[in-house]
Amino acid sequence: MNRYIKINPADNVAVAIERLPAGEQLNISGEIIVLQENIQAGHKIALQSFTPGDNIIKYGLPIGHASKDIEQGALINEKNIKTNLDGILEYSYSPLSVPASKPEQQLTFKGYRRKNGDVGIRNEIWIIPTVGCVNGIINELATSLQKEIGGVGVDAVVAYPHNYGCSQLGEDHENTRNILRNMVLHPNVGGVLIAGLGCENNQPEAFRKMLGDYDASRIKFLVAQEVDDEYEEGMKLLREIYSSVSQDRRTDVPLSELKIGLKCGGSDGFSGITANPLLGVFSDFLVAQGGTTVLTEVPEMFGAETILMGRCHNSEIFEKTVHLINGFKQYFIANNQPVYENPSPGNKAGGISTLEEKSLGCTQKSGSSAVMDVLMYGERLKTKGLNLLSAPGNDLVASTALAASGCHIVLFTTGRGTPFGTFVPTMKISTNSLLFNNKPGWIDFNAGTLLEGESMQSLAERFIQFVIETANGKYVNNEKKNYREISIFKTGITL
Repeated sequence: MNRYIKINPADNVAVAIERLPAGEQLNISGEIIVLQENIQAGHKIALQSFTPGDNIIKYGLPIGHASKDIEQGALINEKNIKTNLDGILEYSYSPLSVPASKPEQQLTFKGYRRKNGDVGIRNEIWIIPTVGCVNGIINELATSLQKEIGGVGVDAVVAYPHNYGCSQLGEDHENTRNILRNMVLHPNVGGVLIAGLGCENNQPEAFRKMLGDYDASRIKFLVAQEVDDEYEEGMKLLREIYSSVSQDRRTDVPLSELKIGLKCGGSDGFSGITANPLLGVFSDFLVAQGGTTVLTEVPEMFGAETILMGRCHNSEIFEKTVHLINGFKQYFIANNQPVYENPSPGNKAGGISTLEEKSLGCTQKSGSSAVMDVLMYGERLKTKGLNLLSAPGNDLVASTALAASGCHIVLFTTGRGTPFGTFVPTMKISTNSLLFNNKPGWIDFNAGTLLEGESMQSLAERFIQFVIETANGKYVNNEKKNYREISIFKTGITL
């Protein structure tokens, strides 16, 4: 196994695959590099000497510039590199050549065909509150129904408490309503009990109208202030929902119906080398089958946005992408925050030093397909192919937004690990084998074998099969442990 990797021939840094001690001599591209200090796995080695202002190149592109003198063979991290990022920019549309799609393979999965034609990969009952005041009630109802049915007839019964639905104004109020509406209409759920209090801003009757023409045998409302016993009434409604949902059966569905969210979090220096490129290969594969993938985490596009812009299907999608990027930068500026503050302490400890470095690794999840549409926060998918979605980098908020857009699964790459899951299967893909072996209750699939000699083709074939098995009903770890939650984007005041 190699002990380091130089990702692109143009790079002036290499990445340590394992801990490398000070004084070791490495032959990199025919040049002997003497390490000036210990280099931890995932961290960057200077392949040349740098003076302040010199660009540092990784993935073939600048990830920042040297903030001080750096010796050849030294460690490069957040202490000696500074971002090149700035505020709002002007862009011009310069289309890039997008590789031809791979042949469609006529693959299928076992899904649930809904009455409206949508397809789900789970058949669950959800209890969704219009307001956080009834969180205790919905948790009690979910627990009771689970005990009553004993796990028979549905994949899960889940309550999704949240803190919102009242004391919100403007965009925050609409964000809450849109995310909750999209959950109610998600095809992974066979039936929903919507529980309200009665006096909240998110009025149940107004929320009902947002749903449009819905199946009243599958979606029912409970307003606690309007009934004598909210528990008994809630159980009555849930039993009615269960009688319908428990009759559903899986059927063969074309892979073109699959919608997949792409997310990373707790990243490390291997994220852009192993797991994120794997998702990029998968995304291109699914798009070639007529399916849909969604890339979000807009701040983690900063520094790599021109790559996505060049792949926009047409000038209209390009302009929407420019609005996506500059609109999110304006959000930072309006709150008096710098646009380049993103790598977390965990990211930095794992070897990521600037936002550009994180972004160039993050956007690899999108592969090389054309960008077919751009969604604002809370919008639902309407175009097949690769989509971009407006949401922050925060793991819970972004994953909730991906699921709410209509994604059946969120593929979540991580180099440091995280246990959480959102309201659809949240599959964790490790960037390294150490994490996979240490956290078997968190991690579902290991991309770290790329560092150990497995080819991308072999890994991708195994991964595609794993995703199809998940679509067929195989639980991922967050489902097995019932780690399921939602988080809604908030920007304004609370009354």
